[in-house]
Amino acid sequence: MIHSALQVILVVIAITLVCYFIFTCLLAFTWKRQPAIAERKDLKEPSSFFTVIVPVRNEANNIGKLLQDLIRQDYPSHLYEVLIMNDGSTDATAQLVEEIIRNTTRQIHLVELPSDPSKSPKKRAIEHGIKMAKGSLITTTDGDCRMGPHWLSSIDSYYQSTACRLISGPVTFLEPQKLTDHLQIIEFASLVGSGACSLVAGFPSMCNGANLTYEKRTFMAVGGYSGVDHLASGDDEFLLHKIADQFPGQYGFINDPEVIVSTAAHQDWTSFYRQRKRWGSKWKHYTNPTPKILAIFIFMANVSMLISVVLALFGCISLSDLAIICLLKCLPEWIFLTPILGFLKKRSSIPYIPLTQLLYPFYVCLFGLAAQDKTYIWKGRRLS
Repeated sequence: MIHSALQVILVVIAITLVCYFIFTCLLAFTWKRQPAIAERKDLKEPSSFFTVIVPVRNEANNIGKLLQDLIRQDYPSHLYEVLIMNDGSTDATAQLVEEIIRNTTRQIHLVELPSDPSKSPKKRAIEHGIKMAKGSLITTTDGDCRMGPHWLSSIDSYYQSTACRLISGPVTFLEPQKLTDHLQIIEFASLVGSGACSLVAGFPSMCNGANLTYEKRTFMAVGGYSGVDHLASGDDEFLLHKIADQFPGQYGFINDPEVIVSTAAHQDWTSFYRQRKRWGSKWKHYTNPTPKILAIFIFMANVSMLISVVLALFGCISLSDLAIICLLKCLPEWIFLTPILGFLKKRSSIPYIPLTQLLYPFYVCLFGLAAQDKTYIWKGRRLS
């Protein structure tokens, strides 16, 4: 009986990891076949009007740097505006924004959101901003982000070339200073790469609201966040799925280094845990099957790795068998992650891939279980 059960477990592990090997190799191939981005000299003349919406709450330590980056954009000043949606900040965020507004000719506006308890404060802030927006294109980012001067001009050129209704952009962390920064960079690169490849392949799963652009008319056409406005998280991915359902194929990922948005890595376990738990809580609410299947598949692959290690420790499989299992999972991950980290200008993190691979199965299992709890803390608020 025990021998038969062990055989079944080994067959399931083998099938799961062989499928994972093939899947990850396909991701690596998909990443490499993305169309080349035009050189700056070939960029189209600016024509779109952007409304950059930045929901903020207690970002006094970061908002000044973000606004300086937005002021330094090489995009014509009459073709973009910035709406800072202040959601009840209790620090000096509002005062800092007002001071910067007084000292610039750029179209920057501070919007004080009404005190209105909401299950999804970020969605509420974005919807409020879109109602006020003059732009035909909405671009969202976060109050703790940084970007280069060619950010908007590169997005506009891509939009003119593709007419995509939604454009997902790359996001990474600032230059790593310590080991945990490298680990977060690699883990996040896997999400960015997977999301990009899913868009390129026509099976959209992930994007990031820290660097997301979409047409205002398209947001209205899909009913905005209606149907998902009761969910605290998912201002980015739920919108992607709604647009993909109504406008198949009219979305894209812009693989242009000039469009990379960076933010600071988490400096403590508590903030990291809360964010990943919040992200993980979304998957069961997806109506699009692709991200659900992907989440379950990734969970199974990592559980298979942990079970294999346990079996090896108890002598149920040989060390050579365990080595083959590790190779099936780790080799394609290395092939997939290396060019993505290069694109994100994070080559210094590549040597840390093996350590991340060692920790990742525990990470996936932890947050897979933690996400079953519907409540979490965000910006000092308990949400569900």
